[in-house]
Amino acid sequence: MRKRAWWILPLAGAAAIGVHRARSVPSGDDRAHDRWLTVTVNRPAEEVRPGGQLPPPLRAFDERIEVDVRPAPGARGTELAVRLKQPPGGARTSLPGRLAGQDPRQDLRLALRETKALLEAGEVLHPDTPPTTRETPGGKLVGLLVRRSGGEGVL
Repeated sequence: MRKRAWWILPLAGAAAIGVHRARSVPSGDDRAHDRWLTVTVNRPAEEVRPGGQLPPPLRAFDERIEVDVRPAPGARGTELAVRLKQPPGGARTSLPGRLAGQDPRQDLRLALRETKALLEAGEVLHPDTPPTTRETPGGKLVGLLVRRSGGEGVL
């Protein structure tokens, strides 16, 4: 019995910290529309936005986004920052809306990542599908996590 109790204490502590952090974050983040999504691209500014044109993945958002292109700190390429001009509605940015893929910021994050890949590598690389020949429980879990991270960029 004593051995089993030792692993319960760290688990309970981690759960308490998670609950505390969840309560300390405001539920209605009204600053979400002001946030810039930024990537550093290992290219000069002239190649990031040649002739004032947006790279292909961001052209679909042309009228709906603000774009800022500036040198990256330490002369390490160019920072490409974008944000939506109009804030998305509260239901679309809530956790259920994000999980359902209704948050327009998810599409913008994806377009920004694809832009970075296109500018640096010349193509957008995607993982092979299917990665294995037979489905395993671990593979199902990894597949779920990969699908979940597609919209947000994080797991």
